[in-house]
Amino acid sequence: MNKPKISIDEFSKIEVSIGTVRAAERVPETDKLIKCTVDFGEEGGPRTIVSGIAAYTEPEALVGRQLAYVTNLEPRVIKGIESNGMLFAVGSDETFAFLTPDREVPSGTSAH
Repeated sequence: MNKPKISIDEFSKIEVSIGTVRAAERVPETDKLIKCTVDFGEEGGPRTIVSGIAAYTEPEALVGRQLAYVTNLEPRVIKGIESNGMLFAVGSDETFAFLTPDREVPSGTSAH
């Protein structure tokens, strides 16, 4: 992979936090999208985050799981739904995997 190099200052701008999925459902009329309600322990309540992961999991399997998310992206409207973050996962097809803590942590815990 010959991706452009970024500085540590650029990298430090990315905020990755652990969120607890409170609800999940397929986005109607799509094959890939799942809408999750994710708790980051924020005063404003849970966030809605849309991810293209339906090929890898069922929505019910996500509820209660703690997953890593990029949480400081600008909101983006996907199929009419405002998404306020991005799931941080690795791989594709047979190698797809979620990034999860090895033990339960408080919702909103930041990666360092």
